Amino acid sequence: MDDDAVVDGPAAPPSTPEDAGPPAVPLLAPRDPIVGPLTQIPDLLEWARRFATEPAGPVAIDAERASGFRYGGRAYLVQLRRPDLGTALLDPIALGDLAVLDQPLAHSEWVLHAATQDLPCLAEAGIRPRRLFDTELAGRLAGFPRVGLAPLVEQVLGLQLRKGHGAADWSTRPLPHDWLVYAALDVEVLVDLRDAMEQELSRQNKLEWAQQEFAALVAAPPPAPRPDPWRRTSGVHKISDRRALAVVREMWLARDGLARRRDVAPHRVLPDSAIIAAATARPTTITALVALPVFSGRMQRRNAELWLAAINRALTAPADELPPPRFQGDGPPAPAKWASRDAAAAARLQATKAALAELSERVRTPVENLLSPDLVRRVLWTPPDEQGSGLDAALAQELAGRGARPWQIELVGPVLREAIVTTQG
Repeated sequence: MDDDAVVDGPAAPPSTPEDAGPPAVPLLAPRDPIVGPLTQIPDLLEWARRFATEPAGPVAIDAERASGFRYGGRAYLVQLRRPDLGTALLDPIALGDLAVLDQPLAHSEWVLHAATQDLPCLAEAGIRPRRLFDTELAGRLAGFPRVGLAPLVEQVLGLQLRKGHGAADWSTRPLPHDWLVYAALDVEVLVDLRDAMEQELSRQNKLEWAQQEFAALVAAPPPAPRPDPWRRTSGVHKISDRRALAVVREMWLARDGLARRRDVAPHRVLPDSAIIAAATARPTTITALVALPVFSGRMQRRNAELWLAAINRALTAPADELPPPRFQGDGPPAPAKWASRDAAAAARLQATKAALAELSERVRTPVENLLSPDLVRRVLWTPPDEQGSGLDAALAQELAGRGARPWQIELVGPVLREAIVTTQG
């Protein structure tokens, strides 16, 4: 691709599958023999020595979890590949942690796909990046319509990755050979994909955008605990009665504790549908509880006393301890309520949505990547009072203070400013 292909500033689109030419070549086996999964400390130390050697080129990294089967999101397999060293598959459960690799890997750029999914479990295993390149985020910024690893590799590199084990139970031991091949292939072409995506971003004049995004990922603190996590129970939006919500809360907490102790994914202990059914029916005896169809299973009946105790805690809780119908956050109200509570704010939001949609189309980057929707709403609900150049400075300061990157402030700041100015008195 040549630089003359850029159209309308940074908006030159990536090539499409229709332009890709011949069909993708299946990638069936790794280039190098599969090493691992390593389970012995001496083997881990040897790989730490290898990764410490210069030059410290990019390292492709991936992790496999068992989130649908086990409690939490820890890594059960970590794949590392440096093209000059080959690929190593590590078992962080058997090894205890991978902290001995942290310093040897500190000098290399990490190449990940959808880094936010893997960084928490890698940090839990004892390693963290100092520099990274996220190929999935690069694909979003470059305007690719499909940014999963397999479609991006196919479109950009003309290779077809194996599918089928991404949602498997990676806590299985021993891991089947076919799964290990799948895992090794996930890092096989990441560095090549990284190089191609860097070229594409540079062609579109978006490489600086990506570098700022990657730096923000590295600098981001661990995610804060989610307030009222029980409110994510599927179907809870149908419940507004505070006593019934207390039943959801108490049953969710009881289930979470049991799931943690057994190291089992919570939905395998008790489905969300059972919690909602109990909150709706509010049974007061074990007989009434197990009469509910969703409690007819053996595991549900075995733990019936636990579930009933949780229900009773909710039914007997003082009124001042009942949860409010909706989470009382520190942000603005739901957008649907803006018009009734602040007509000017609602007008700002509507104007901004339309302008951001047009900007997204023009620069071919998703709206949510141009600026966090939550940040957009916070700024528009309580905009700065300044006018003229003072408004520009205040907007930039608030956006930066809430984590917006310089490229986002430069691109989206004028959109927010226009919406605010048109509704000022």
